[in-house]
Amino acid sequence: MIWLTWRQFRLQALVIGAAALAIGFALILTGPDLLNTYQTYKSGFLDQLEFQQWNKRLYIIGTIAMYAAPPLIGAFWGAPMVARELEAGTHRLVWNQSISRTRWLLTKLAISGGSALVVTGLLSLAVSRWADPIDDAVGAGQQTNSFLPRLWPAVFGARGVVPIGYTAFAFALGVAIGIVVRRSLVAVAITLAVVIAVQIFTPTLLRPHLVTPATTTVIVTTENMRGIEIQGSPTDPQVKGLEVQMGGPGDWKLSDRTVNSAGKPQAFLPTWFGACAPPPPNAPEEKEPRQSLQTCFTRLADEGYRQQIKYIPANRFWDLQWRETGVFFALAFLLVGFSVWRIRRDLT
Repeated sequence: MIWLTWRQFRLQALVIGAAALAIGFALILTGPDLLNTYQTYKSGFLDQLEFQQWNKRLYIIGTIAMYAAPPLIGAFWGAPMVARELEAGTHRLVWNQSISRTRWLLTKLAISGGSALVVTGLLSLAVSRWADPIDDAVGAGQQTNSFLPRLWPAVFGARGVVPIGYTAFAFALGVAIGIVVRRSLVAVAITLAVVIAVQIFTPTLLRPHLVTPATTTVIVTTENMRGIEIQGSPTDPQVKGLEVQMGGPGDWKLSDRTVNSAGKPQAFLPTWFGACAPPPPNAPEEKEPRQSLQTCFTRLADEGYRQQIKYIPANRFWDLQWRETGVFFALAFLLVGFSVWRIRRDLT
């Protein structure tokens, strides 16, 4: 049974395994030089990387690979694993032998799913270890446009143990969908779409609720102000919101809103603040000079307006990693249970 299972999924395993091996090999070759550059330059490390295009490309490739692995494994390992047998009718031959349906399915899940988790885990380890100097530099406050904090949604799913949880969920989902639809191509398409959708919506719908965010309230000044959202005509502008700088460079900001003296959110700032905002491009020349931003910010503070920020601190990275991984492993176990039930009860 084990040998048969390996022969059935070896092509997909070799293709994805070879791609993972190639990426891992490139990371292993360049990792020591990247670490040496970090130890040599420290505070200027990211400035040095701006001139090393191969490391910037590897950073992007590693991130893409970690996001691509779960949907590809779910679609091309999980979805056809049972659907192909049900579609061709070859499952009846096995079930008429001494092997039970449950053992048949669990053997396939253990070998194929276990291999998927090992491949993803090793690749995630290679990517995370390679990117450690970059993540440390970004977390220390070095400014860059090419590299992001590891807690931010664009990077979080490509680090640590979360990719393993995604892979477990994607593989189990593919198997369950294949059992239900019994058509390989249809199962592949549905699995691919669902897993990608889950990866897109998890950072906004699930992740912020896994840990309790920190909240801070600050007075807006010219030093911490980072943006002004303006709408309306150039002659009658309305300021919809402000954006201020956060405390730590590696923190993940969830919301940034203006509240009044009673602590209630404001949809718009006071009308007088519209005259303080910088004029839009190509606006007609004004007869009188505008008040300085600091004067306007001082008036805002005097009237009780503050900027309220909700964020997840950078030091909660591993808490969030383990909790999100646990959620997807729980979903994977539920899907495996459903698949076993469906095989035993509803299929002939």
